Amino acid sequence: MESNLNQKQQQQQQQKQQQPLQSPTPHSQAHDALLRAGPRLRPLQQVHSHIIISGLSHSHSRSLLTKLLTLACSAGSIAYTRQLYLSIPNPDSFLFNSLIKASSKSGFPFDAIRFYQRMRFLALPPSNFTFTAVTKACADLSNLGFGRIVHSHVLVSGFGSDSFVEAALVSLYAKSGDLVVARKVFDKMSERTIVAWNAMISGYEQNGFARNAVGVFRRMWDAGVEPDSATLVSVLSACSQLGSLGLGRWVHDFVVGNGFYVNVILGTSLISMYARCGNVARARQVFDAMSERNVVAWTAMISGYGMHGYGIQAVNLFNQMIARGPRPNYVTFVAVLSACAHAGLLKDGSEVFTCMRERYGIVPRMEHHVCMVDMFGRAGYLKEAMEYIEKSIPGSPPPAVWTAMLGACKMHKNFDLGVQVAEHLLTIEPDNPGHYVLLSNIYALAGRVDRVELIRELMISQGLKKQVGYSVVEIDQTTHMFCMGDKKHPQTTEIYRYLDELMLKCREAGYEPEPDSVMHELEEEEREVALKFHSEKLAVAFGIMNTSEGTILRIVKNLRMCSDCHSAFKFISVVSRREIIVRDKHRFHHFKDGSCSCQDYW
Repeated sequence: MESNLNQKQQQQQQQKQQQPLQSPTPHSQAHDALLRAGPRLRPLQQVHSHIIISGLSHSHSRSLLTKLLTLACSAGSIAYTRQLYLSIPNPDSFLFNSLIKASSKSGFPFDAIRFYQRMRFLALPPSNFTFTAVTKACADLSNLGFGRIVHSHVLVSGFGSDSFVEAALVSLYAKSGDLVVARKVFDKMSERTIVAWNAMISGYEQNGFARNAVGVFRRMWDAGVEPDSATLVSVLSACSQLGSLGLGRWVHDFVVGNGFYVNVILGTSLISMYARCGNVARARQVFDAMSERNVVAWTAMISGYGMHGYGIQAVNLFNQMIARGPRPNYVTFVAVLSACAHAGLLKDGSEVFTCMRERYGIVPRMEHHVCMVDMFGRAGYLKEAMEYIEKSIPGSPPPAVWTAMLGACKMHKNFDLGVQVAEHLLTIEPDNPGHYVLLSNIYALAGRVDRVELIRELMISQGLKKQVGYSVVEIDQTTHMFCMGDKKHPQTTEIYRYLDELMLKCREAGYEPEPDSVMHELEEEEREVALKFHSEKLAVAFGIMNTSEGTILRIVKNLRMCSDCHSAFKFISVVSRREIIVRDKHRFHHFKDGSCSCQDYW
């Protein structure tokens, strides 16, 4: 029996060997040619010619042309894609889905929307792929108006509970700034994908709601959803905004512990987080460990040095970048010039500015002009700063230039020029309350009390209010926020009692309050009380109370640190034997052993 089976198998093999090999069909040949061509325009056009010459049947050519369309779009030729589309009679849903998806993915959102509108006009049935792609196109354009129309189509078509479509809608509303609707869609989702979580986190972070971003991330973690690189980049950016070094370190440990590849984007996010959270040395360690560094990474590190007042280090790193790094761009020069301005490096800054124009041919933008005015002004060269404004800045200088000039006038107590600059600021930007406050301060320092009252009445009549200042301190990865005279914190009584003791020790050590740092309409005694309860003083008192001896305190303030608090913190660093790092609106201040890293130059 076994011999019979062997004979049959041998006969079958002989028959197979005798059968001629089937030659490939024209359709398969064309399909293989498309795969070889890939997203390259010239080879695709050659394949297209072959399809036409071969006279393939309509049923076969439809799938080939659809593939050709998507590849042409990926090759970056939307004109050729449209030409192909117009050559196809009676396009079906599959063709439109491919067109919409390819257009949206390849960076042609306008065309994706147009193809979607044509599909609607032809009454062809959409799918979840249709809605996901066109919603992404709306998000890329921040076209919330049409996005809402698409959302209504989603609901009518019965795709309102599709998790992929819902995630796309969350991204649309979040990117467009409508976080209320984004959160409603997000909260209604029965199954949240990583895309939905990332869209909600990045939406909050990019719109300035860093606390909400961190809150959603914690909720995501509690739900057992593993974060990806996009999640971590958004969370690191939120940490940067909040000055939340504890959470930022946790994210870094997670990256290392889970074997994430630290690419340029993630590495740059870590650099920015450490720099903006007050640990510039750790930022440099991340920078040095990166296997690949682009211009953004170099600029982030230079900017990190600059905001801490390490101007020499910023210039040195910039020189290394010129020698062996990528070509600097206009943002890089803003970072270097700003670093020079904050560190008083007038000579270095002038050389960098010349290098930007002559070596790299970069035409100065307004940001560069602001840095130059700031640099001259901070160094005390007010006359040169005004000459630069008048002779070097084309057109009418924007408010940022005059604000830098006004800050210099106040710093160097040139009140006559300061009044002129402040009054000019009010004429070009009359609705900015900050300008009124600066002008009021200049008048008060110049002894013109009548003008102070006039400015105050003018603000009231126009309904303008001074921006509320607040300070944030992080303890055990939990942030605590304080405003001036704040009594909402659960430890308010203890904080105020301890702050009284702290300031008494500072007075004994030589601290004298500077009443001019607060509202000039108050009596001097009232001003001393107001000074004592500034938000950063409440934050530092709370921080010292709730941390062990020797712990570095990190405080973030949304406004510029006032001169009285700056003076007080020098003494607090002595009596508490602490290093205190304060990030205000403009820069970092490292207080240690009675001195500040800014050397009173801020």
